[in-house]
Amino acid sequence: MKQFLSDFSKLIKFRLTFLVVFSASVTFLIGSKVQIDGVIPGVNWLNWVILIAGGFLVTSAANCFNEVIEVDLDKLMTRTKDRPMPAGHMTTGQGLVSGLVMGMLGTFLLGQLNIETGLLSVFSIFLYAFAYTPLKRKSPIAVFVGAIPGALPPLIGYVAAHGRIDNIAVILFLVQFVWQFPHFWSIAWVLDDDYKKADFRLLPTTKRDTISAWVIFLSTLVLIPVSLLPVFYHFGGYYIAVVSILAGVVFSYYAFALLAKKDIPSARKVMFCSFFYLPLVQLVLLFDFISK
Repeated sequence: MKQFLSDFSKLIKFRLTFLVVFSASVTFLIGSKVQIDGVIPGVNWLNWVILIAGGFLVTSAANCFNEVIEVDLDKLMTRTKDRPMPAGHMTTGQGLVSGLVMGMLGTFLLGQLNIETGLLSVFSIFLYAFAYTPLKRKSPIAVFVGAIPGALPPLIGYVAAHGRIDNIAVILFLVQFVWQFPHFWSIAWVLDDDYKKADFRLLPTTKRDTISAWVIFLSTLVLIPVSLLPVFYHFGGYYIAVVSILAGVVFSYYAFALLAKKDIPSARKVMFCSFFYLPLVQLVLLFDFISK
């Protein structure tokens, strides 16, 4: 049982999946507080649970398909060689069936909330597994493509509650979309030696150089005004303004240190900062929004 749970956790990339579901669940709560034709619908907690379950299954399915496609490449990298399929604990057929079952069940659940949520979830799976995954060996443009499904969870969560895409939905998408770049690139910097074993090209210039460091730093600077869009569009207040600026400055500080030193420890600090940045900003935005 212990081995099974360990394999399943690696198969679905549990920590990544948890972050995705967390993001969608927070924006669902925000969407529940937005007026629809002059009426605030309030939180439907059953739908919130359905979103969490469906989002978990859909994200897990996308990760399954990713690992089925990359099973031979995963064998080459230290970070991924102990995943269940490259380690021989699961066949690719079993992985594919697992992904299909979770994908169909998850899409069905999300489709029960509204058709837009179901369609967005299907789009997310296909873009992540069948566009981003093969592009990782072709060009750094893969990060841009991967940032789209990576930023869809807050959009999916919001639409699941609100039923339509509006300015708030687009801004929630944009914040997570821009966040993807320093997040992905800092990880790529830390794992570049391992990624090279599979010929993955994820850094802006495909290598740890000054230009890549500059691009990472600039992406953290861009994130500051983007994270302030809720304030500009009047659905966020002082709390999110202060937190967005402070968190953005700290994020940029670590990115600037990477630019100055161009070493792995500095990139690791940027990476860990990204893990804290997103949930912090989303939670404060939720608090700010519902307290207005």
